[in-house]
Amino acid sequence: MPPTARCLDLTRLMSRAGRMLTGVDRVEFAYLRALIATPEPLFGLAHTSLGFVLLDRAGAQAVLAAVMSGDWGRPGWLSRLSRRRTAPQQAAQTFLRRHAIARCLQRRLPAMLLRHCPAGLTYLNVGHSNLTPKVLAAFRGHPGGRIVVLVHDTIPLDHPDFQRPGTVDSFAARMRRVAARADLVLTTSQVAKADIERHFQSFGRVPPIVVAPLGVDPVAADATCLPAGIDLSAPYFVTVGTIEPRKNHALLLDVWDKLEPDAPRLFVCGSRGWRNEAVFARLDAGVAGVREVPGLPDAAVAALLQGSCGLLFPSLAEGYGLPPVEA
Repeated sequence: MPPTARCLDLTRLMSRAGRMLTGVDRVEFAYLRALIATPEPLFGLAHTSLGFVLLDRAGAQAVLAAVMSGDWGRPGWLSRLSRRRTAPQQAAQTFLRRHAIARCLQRRLPAMLLRHCPAGLTYLNVGHSNLTPKVLAAFRGHPGGRIVVLVHDTIPLDHPDFQRPGTVDSFAARMRRVAARADLVLTTSQVAKADIERHFQSFGRVPPIVVAPLGVDPVAADATCLPAGIDLSAPYFVTVGTIEPRKNHALLLDVWDKLEPDAPRLFVCGSRGWRNEAVFARLDAGVAGVREVPGLPDAAVAALLQGSCGLLFPSLAEGYGLPPVEA
């Protein structure tokens, strides 16, 4: 039965204000854009430093426009009190409060949903923020409420050595809650589905799982968006992804260390991540033919890919892997 209304969690997307969208952020953005185009009533939920805010469709459309433009306005004085937030994150929280139809502290979330959202509400969580017992209980307790969670992969459980310190246990806790509370789990590949089933069986419950592969919107290439001094006339390869252990940039640096001076170059597109100090040191010292180009807009990455000899993607583990499909 189709939902009478949906509530998309936007917490992760808002937390990325001021940064280039990558991976999960891009998926959450795509779901926001798709749901805005559907006829069913749409709400957005986000957790801020002052509690929860609830948006209606107009608020969700405003968020979509702000993400696309990068313009969140100026942070208000309440947001500036959150000194652990960056200036863009502070501005995004002010933006949320300005466009909210309701706000509440955590304990009042069930009452806020009951007052503003119809029965049969489906809570959709794509970014894994807010998968707390109280949030899930609030939606589970809403009349006819359903919970749908997109689980991108189980890499933190299968490859804990790739993760930031302290993140594996928190991820496992979230997945146990999803196994126990979700009415439906979405994922992006058959391999990810099999991994989810394996882990959820050990948790004691496997909700229905639907494989919904990710789509890609073609981006017009624009070489004028590239940094100055990049020569696209000589042969080169491209790799795209956060520089973290799982993406296996070390292999590419080993290869380029052994190539002749006239070999094709390599452009490394992606920000520096975590637990990869040895790779960072090699990049800082310089590897012949290799150049980091972080923070590029999509049009610039498309221009690099369009003129390249190919994308290199030596990742050690992926739930889906957007860059090869985008390339």
